Amino acid sequence: LSAGVCCCCAALRPRYKRLVDNIFPEDPKDGLVKADMEKLTFYAVSAPEKLDRIGAYLAERLSRDVVRHRYGYVLIAMEALDQLLMACHSQSIKPFVESFLHMVAKLLESGEPKLQVLGTNSFVKFANIEEDTPSYHRRYDFFVSRFSAMCHSCDHDPEIQTEIRIAGIRGIQGVVRKTVNDELRATIWEPQHMDKIVPSLLFNMQKIEDIDSRIGPPSSPTGGEKEENPALLAENCFRELLGRATYGNMNNAVRPVFVHLDRHRLWDPNEFAVSCFKIIMYSIQAQYSHHVIQEILGHLDVRKRDSPRVRAGIIQVLLEAVAIAAKGSIGPTVLEVFNTLLKHLRISVDFELGDRRSSAGSATFSTSSKESDERIVQNAIIQTIGFFGSNLPDYQRSEIMMFIMGKVPVLGTTSQSLDASHLGDLGTRRIQIMLLRSLLMVTSGYKATTITNALPPPFLDPLLSPSLMEDSELRQLVLEILHNLIDRHDNRAKLRGIRIIPDVSDLKIKRDKISRQDVSFMKKHGQQLYRHIYLGCKEEDNVQKNFELLFTSLALTTIELANEEVVIDLIRLAIALQDIAIINEDNLPMFNRCGVMALVAAYLNFLSQMIAVPAFCQHVSKVIETRSLEAPYFLPETIFKDKCNLPKSLEKHEKNLFFLTNKIAESLGGSGYSVERLSVPYVPQVTDEDRLSRRKSIVDTVSIQVDILPGNNTEDKVNNTEEITFEALKKAIDNNGLEEQEKEKRRLVIEKFQKAPFEEIAAQCETKANLLHDRLAQILELTIRPPPSPSGTMTITAGHAHYQSVPVYEMKFPDLCVY
Repeated sequence: LSAGVCCCCAALRPRYKRLVDNIFPEDPKDGLVKADMEKLTFYAVSAPEKLDRIGAYLAERLSRDVVRHRYGYVLIAMEALDQLLMACHSQSIKPFVESFLHMVAKLLESGEPKLQVLGTNSFVKFANIEEDTPSYHRRYDFFVSRFSAMCHSCDHDPEIQTEIRIAGIRGIQGVVRKTVNDELRATIWEPQHMDKIVPSLLFNMQKIEDIDSRIGPPSSPTGGEKEENPALLAENCFRELLGRATYGNMNNAVRPVFVHLDRHRLWDPNEFAVSCFKIIMYSIQAQYSHHVIQEILGHLDVRKRDSPRVRAGIIQVLLEAVAIAAKGSIGPTVLEVFNTLLKHLRISVDFELGDRRSSAGSATFSTSSKESDERIVQNAIIQTIGFFGSNLPDYQRSEIMMFIMGKVPVLGTTSQSLDASHLGDLGTRRIQIMLLRSLLMVTSGYKATTITNALPPPFLDPLLSPSLMEDSELRQLVLEILHNLIDRHDNRAKLRGIRIIPDVSDLKIKRDKISRQDVSFMKKHGQQLYRHIYLGCKEEDNVQKNFELLFTSLALTTIELANEEVVIDLIRLAIALQDIAIINEDNLPMFNRCGVMALVAAYLNFLSQMIAVPAFCQHVSKVIETRSLEAPYFLPETIFKDKCNLPKSLEKHEKNLFFLTNKIAESLGGSGYSVERLSVPYVPQVTDEDRLSRRKSIVDTVSIQVDILPGNNTEDKVNNTEEITFEALKKAIDNNGLEEQEKEKRRLVIEKFQKAPFEEIAAQCETKANLLHDRLAQILELTIRPPPSPSGTMTITAGHAHYQSVPVYEMKFPDLCVY
C-alpha cells in the first residue's frame, strides 16, 4: 500500500518537477541523463511560462545539494541550467535568469574552489547570451565584489590559487560584457564598481615578467595562453574594459589606477606604471586621450610634495602618454600640459635650493642625494616638454615656443610670468637654463617656410636677451635654439666644430634662393643677430663650445639668409671681431683673443668659398697659410688644443697675419660687389638689454679715466681747484633727471638705424664724428698756471684714439656731450 501511495504521489506532482527530477541519475558519476534533458528542454521551449518554476525548482535542488556537499548533483544541475539558457530566449526568461543568478551566487559563496570555478563558467556563458529585452532591475553588485575578491586569491596551493584568480578575471570580463550590452550599462562604471574591478586586474597584471612584450596596441594571445596565465588574461580584460569606456565614464576607469599605484608604491621604480598607461592610451578611443593626460597632470599636482623620484616617475608616465596622444587628438590640454610642467619645474628648483640653504654648513650625503634626485625631476620635465612640443603641428609649436619664452625670467625685471624672484640669482639662472633647454627640444626639427615665421619679433627679442647674460651656458643654449630655427636644410651637422675647411663643396651644403620674406627679415632684424654674435665674442668666460656655436651661427646665416648686402655686413662684422682681438679694449684673456682670431679665420675661409670670388679666396688662403707658419695659435686647429703655447702680446704681429679691409674690398669690387660700406666700421646697436643683463654698457663712446698722482707741493693746487674724480666725471656725464628722455632718444635712434636709408645714416655719422672731434678739442683746452710740477695725469680714450699723460692743472668742460 505504501508503495502504491508513493507512486500515486509522484504521479500527482507537476510535470516540470518530474522532468527536472528525471535528468538526475541515481549515481551522479553517470552524468546528466541526455534523453530526459532533451524532454525538459522541449517542454521549456513549448511552455516558456513554466521557465520560472523550472528555474526555482532547480535552484532549490542545487541549494540542498550544496549544503549536503553532493557536488556531483550540483554539476548536473548547473549543466542543465546552462543548456536551458542557451535554448530559451523568450520574454519569460527573465524570472528564470534570476533563479540562475541566485544559483551562481550560491556557488561563488561556497568555499569549494571547484564550485567557484563552476559558477564562474556558468556566469560567463550567461554573459555571452544576448537577451531580447533589457532588464531594468537586475544588478551585478554581488558578482563584481565576489569576482574581484577571487582575483586576490591567496590559496596555499599555487595551482588552486591560479585557477581561482583566472576564474575571477573571467567573471569580471563577463560582467563587463553583460553590462555594456545592457541598456543599464552605466551602472558598471560607477566609482564603487571601478574601485574594485580595476585594482583587481592591475594586481594580476603585475605578475607579467616581460613588461616590454606587453606594451603596445592590443595583442591577440592564443586561447591557451589567455586561459592559463592570469596576467595575460587580466591585461586583455583591462584593454577590453578601457576600449568600451565613453566620454562620461573615462575618468572613473582611470582614477583607480592612480590609487593602486600609490598604495603599492609603484611610481619608483615606475616600469609597471609606464606599461599600464601605455596600455590605457592604446586601448581607449583616440578622442579621449586628453582625459588621461588631464588626470595625470592632476595627480602630479596632488603628489607635488612627495619625494623627487615619485614625481619623476609620474612625469615619465606623462611623457609616455603624451608621446602616444600627440599622434592623435589631444584636445584643449596643450597649454595646460606646459603650464603645469613649468609650474612643477619651478617647484623642483625651489626644493633643490631650499635643501641647499637648509644644509648650509652641514653638507651631508642625503642632501646631495636630494639635489641629484631633483635634477632627475627637472630633466624628466624638460624631456616631456621637448618631446610633446616636437610632436605638435607647426602652428601649435610656434605658440608653445612663444609660451615658453614668455616664462623665462629676466634679471632686473619684476614682471616674470614664471615667478622666480624668491629663488635669488642662482634659482633664476637654473630656471633660465632649464626653460631654454626645453625650448631647444621644442624647436628641434622645426622647419618654417620663412625665417619670419620661425623668429617673429615678439619671440626674437626675448630670445636674444639671454645671450647678453654673463653666463656661458645660457649663451650656448640661445645659439643652439637659433640654429634649430635658422637651419631649414639640415646643414648644421655638416658644420659641427670650428675648423678651416679645405673645400666647402665636399660638405654638399643644401640651400635655396633667398626669398623676399627672408631679405625683408634681414633688413629689419639682421643688426640684432650681428650684435649678439659680436657681443658674444667679447665674453671672458667663452670656451671652445661657444666659439664653435658662434662659427655655426655665422655659417648658417650665410647659407640661409645671405644675399649680396648681407655678405658685406657679415664681412664688416668679421673685421670688427678681428679688431676686438687686436685692440683689446675689453682686456680679454689671451686665449679669448686668439679664439676670436681663429673664429674669424674659419668663417672668412667658409664665406670666401661660398661666394666663390677668386681674389677673395686667394687673400683669405694667403693669410691662413701665413698664420700656419708664423702664428698657428690664430687658427682653430691649434688654439683649441689642450696644450697650446699662447703669445704674450699681439702688438708686434705683422699685417700679413690679419685680414685687411682694403684687400677684401679690392677683391670683391672686381667681382661686382658694392664695397663702399666696407669702409664703415661695424658698430653694434644700442639697446636697453645691456642694463638688464648686468653687463658693462657699450654706449660709452668717450671714456675718461683720471688718475691723480702724488706730487710735491700739490696740496694748495688741489684745494684751489675742484677735485676731479671718476664719480665727479660720471655725474657730469650722466644726468639722472633726463633718464626718460634718454630712453626715448635711444628708441628713436634704433628706429632710425633700422628704417632710414643707408646714405642718410652714413652722412649723419660723419657729421657726428666731426662734432665729436671738436668736443674733444674743447676738452683738451687747458688753462695753465705754472706750478713747480704737474698735479697729475689724465688718460682720455675716444674711439681708437688715445691721449695719455696730459698735464692736469685746471680743466674746463664746456657743455660736455656724449655721442
